[in-house]
Amino acid sequence: MGGWKGVFLFLVFLLSGCGAKVPHMGTSDYGKTKIRLLALLPVDNKTNDQTAARMVREKMLEELYFKGYPKIPFKVMDEKLLKIYDGNLSKAGGNLPPKVIGELLGVDAVMYCTLNESKTSVVFCYAPTSISVLCELRSAKTGEIIWQSTYSVVERNFGFPRRSLEMKASKVYEGVIQKVVSEVVKTLPDGPDLLG
Repeated sequence: MGGWKGVFLFLVFLLSGCGAKVPHMGTSDYGKTKIRLLALLPVDNKTNDQTAARMVREKMLEELYFKGYPKIPFKVMDEKLLKIYDGNLSKAGGNLPPKVIGELLGVDAVMYCTLNESKTSVVFCYAPTSISVLCELRSAKTGEIIWQSTYSVVERNFGFPRRSLEMKASKVYEGVIQKVVSEVVKTLPDGPDLLG
């Protein structure tokens, strides 16, 4: 019976998790930066998961819009970026200076996002899905970091048999990405459309 109590306590510990504040930093005079338009570059993908990188960018664009920043359609940005990156946007991650992008796209700031982790591991009856994202906003004039935030989530799934567990994990995948993006954007000051 003692063994089952230990397993039960371990599972309770895993499921309980701790609510932590989202780490972020921003300049104290963000309001003075007069940021209206910002370019959201393709995600710098440090994983093999192309779907997650695409979803992070799409969800980030929606969250920025609801945060009060005008939408610049990807098609508009990417057509211009393709010329610089010789037709390969996967190189666009974070290696082009904000000044160059600012001049190219006519924006006030550039949002760089990095997908550091995206994986689901299935071990017997346990399948954690881990997503980790780092974003930073840089001034298109000075190149300085105006705001930065990072957030990681581990969504734990339990089940049996393996096929059922894999299906459970795939169902939460998009929701986990949405949660990470939402938590990151919460720390960003409101955009001009909300401030009036």
